[in-house]
Order: sequence, then structure tokens, then C-alpha cells
Amino acid sequence: MPSLRLPAEAQIDRFMLKVRIGYPSREKGRRILNRMASSQPLPEVRVVTHPQDIAEARGLVSEVFVDEKVRDYIVELVQATRPEAGDRIPGIEGMIEHGAGPRASIWLMLGVEAHAFLQGRGYVTPQDVKTLAPDILRHRVGLSYEAEAEGIAPEAIIQRILDTVLVP
Repeated sequence: MPSLRLPAEAQIDRFMLKVRIGYPSREKGRRILNRMASSQPLPEVRVVTHPQDIAEARGLVSEVFVDEKVRDYIVELVQATRPEAGDRIPGIEGMIEHGAGPRASIWLMLGVEAHAFLQGRGYVTPQDVKTLAPDILRHRVGLSYEAEAEGIAPEAIIQRILDTVLVP
């Protein structure tokens, strides 16, 4: 039977975000232990929404307004993750091996629309972009050998970009 696996490069970019969660605190770890380390059946699952509700929400998200200047800001941020951006952004010279591609712009746009919707707004702000950019870009910025040797994280590069690119 043929394999249904995608090529490695396609597998990497099919993910919208890379969110860092970390470990739970001691107290939360204890609550997890108490709740899950049992031979009792798991609590019953209850319906919290229906597929039609999700489809309707997705339709509303697609109606969230994104100003042209915010769209340009998204493209500028993504372009600033590329190796040649080191010449324009002080402090990241030679730190980027490869940057984010056009799909990062798409995911960032879709993400900020959803974020604005969840905040109860019908429009996107530049702060929405700044809020989601690290989660959407962190796994799309490949560091150079020099950056890795210096212990620089992709988040530091992204933060420098966010601090430098002019906000509309």
C-alpha cells in the first residue's frame, strides 16, 4: 500500500502555529496526577458546540476587517525574517539561515482575524499581529550556525524584527 505521508517540507508548513506551553507548576501537576492517575473511568464527555456553530463562526471570522496598512505590515514582518533582512535590521546580521515564506503571511492573516474575532472585534489591529507573530513565525525562522552557536533563539530574532519594523 502506498504511503500517505507528505514530504518533510510539506509536513512542517502545514502547521499554523508553534505555541510553547512549558511544564505545569507543582500544584497543577498534583491536580493532574489526582485527576488522571485512577482506574476509574474518565469523566463523561459532553457536547459544547456543534459543527454548524463552528461553520458559522468561521464565516464570521472571514468577515473581520483587515486594513491595507495592516496587510502590508504582515508582509513586511514576514519579509524581515529572511536572510537579506539582516542588512536592514540592526542586530540580526548573519543570524538567519532561512526565513518565512508566503504561507507565513497567509497563516498570520488568518490567525489575526481569528484573534480579533475572539476578542469581540470586527477589525484587526497591529497589536493583534504583534501578539500572534512569535507563535506563527518561530518555527519558520531557521537560524544560522553562528546564531545557534551564540545560543540565540528564534524568538529573540522575531522580537528584534517586531521592535524594528514600523507599525502602521
